[in-house]
Amino acid sequence: MTTSTPPGISRATLSNPADLIASLPYLLGFRPADSLVLLGHRVPGTTIGLMVRADLPPREFQAQQADALIPRFDDPEHNGVTVVIVGGSADENGPPHQPFAAELERGLARHNLRLFHALWTSEIEPGAPWSCYRDPDCGGVLPDPQETVAAAATTEAGFVVFRSREELAAVLEPRSPEAIARRADLLASSPEPLCGPGMSASDVLDAAVTELRDAFLRHRRGEGPPDDDQAARLAHALMLTPIRDACLALAVPPHTSLTREAEEVWLTLVRELPPPHRAEAALHLGYTALMRGEGALAGMALANAVEADPEHVVAQLLQTAWNIGTDPARLTGLADFSTAADLGLSPPPDPGSAEEPGAGRRPGPPSGTR
Repeated sequence: MTTSTPPGISRATLSNPADLIASLPYLLGFRPADSLVLLGHRVPGTTIGLMVRADLPPREFQAQQADALIPRFDDPEHNGVTVVIVGGSADENGPPHQPFAAELERGLARHNLRLFHALWTSEIEPGAPWSCYRDPDCGGVLPDPQETVAAAATTEAGFVVFRSREELAAVLEPRSPEAIARRADLLASSPEPLCGPGMSASDVLDAAVTELRDAFLRHRRGEGPPDDDQAARLAHALMLTPIRDACLALAVPPHTSLTREAEEVWLTLVRELPPPHRAEAALHLGYTALMRGEGALAGMALANAVEADPEHVVAQLLQTAWNIGTDPARLTGLADFSTAADLGLSPPPDPGSAEEPGAGRRPGPPSGTR
């Protein structure tokens, strides 16, 4: 599982193994257990680039896993890797999984990549033991993960940290399988619920814009998920190319109140729409999360999109970009403002305000957009 780096990694963290290990839940979005985590160091080595998390393999597959994961860091952006192994118990001979750590070190050497640290901990909890594989005098106990620099930065940025990968995956599950089945039947019998007699393509697009605006308004009012008819109309709206472009455009610039709100709306629709229509909502959730640095959520959402519609080209391309650790800044061009419909969404009002979505202009592209 790969993820981009959210804010919070500093040179001090990189030079302090205990803080680096304790920061992993805030970098991944969940607390890894029985895991291998590889953190790539961007040239010259003072910032984190690609991160890869995988389940610890059986002994007979350790070399195979090393051969599969390490080549992902063999590019001009990275000059080395920090290895963190989570799980198991130390004994008088040192930390567990030493043959696996040695296999990873050999694999890095074959690709001319520096091993910055090779670290182990039993679990990521306050007071858990940690140690280094290459230095028997290197070790100690972990600080409270909630008191790390990464924790403060990711909390400020609005990220949510889950107790486990399974808990994170559960947020994408359908709220009601029965509702999903009803809506699938409804869309099968009426695949274009926004179209009516005598309506032009422009009329249908206007109806789609209204449907999306209404979805955001319901979210702001806390009215809960859409009903069956609303869900069917939203499913059709998201299939229109100008609407897709407008939804992608909401992801940039990241870290705004409107971006966070859009991410919540897309998550709701992932849980409320049947396949293949769910793929559109999952695509937007994945792209928005990727732009915000929530790599674990982005990966799960994009996998959800491809599962819902295996022929969805944009979802496939984004999943590939995520899987190889592409810098999100290189993907801002997907937010094509020139072809996007104007959803007329202003930022959400302050808590307690009665303001509704206004006819504000579409947000412009961030500086440096490619």
